[in-house]
Amino acid sequence: MMNVKTGIFSKLYHKMMAWAGHQRAPQYLAAVSFAESSVFPIPPDIMLLPMALSKPHNAYRYALICTVFSILGGLLGYAIGFFAYETIGVAIINTFDFHQGFITVKQWFAQYGFYAVLLAGITPIPYKLFTLTAGVVAMNLPLFLLASIAGRAGRFFLVAIIMKTFGVKVEPFFVKYLDRIGWGMLGIVVLVGLIYQITL
Repeated sequence: MMNVKTGIFSKLYHKMMAWAGHQRAPQYLAAVSFAESSVFPIPPDIMLLPMALSKPHNAYRYALICTVFSILGGLLGYAIGFFAYETIGVAIINTFDFHQGFITVKQWFAQYGFYAVLLAGITPIPYKLFTLTAGVVAMNLPLFLLASIAGRAGRFFLVAIIMKTFGVKVEPFFVKYLDRIGWGMLGIVVLVGLIYQITL
């Protein structure tokens, strides 16, 4: 138990649980959701999960906040790609080292369009890269919005449903094995990233 309490993911979890009880937690969640879609590296799930777990009666509200502000942030990313790629867009690509990814995503848009954005909205693939590229290639805006809504809502409401339905039951197990789960999830994300890079 000592190792669980002192693990990096356990510390982060307890910090997030403390933040989840803050009166401004929904505003922070909205800000992170908005920024992550265009310029911020940390996904809103890291706040959504403990917030929904600590207040399951508000889980769907939190998921809605994530969805709405993530889509608004996605529109900002689209606008950057459409209007300011040579300045702001290039700076974002340089900051996150998206050079090769940007080339590949452009190809994906040419082949899959709507489904490329839908996939980005659900999976760990950086959503900001897709919103930026969607603007660069001038993807049909209504289709971009539809794919973003489906992908983002599907992802965030799934978290909310799981936490609202099973949160109280699984929390003791979740806390006990949090660091193992955290490192396992990190490994999955890294594996997805490697596969993503290999397919570039």
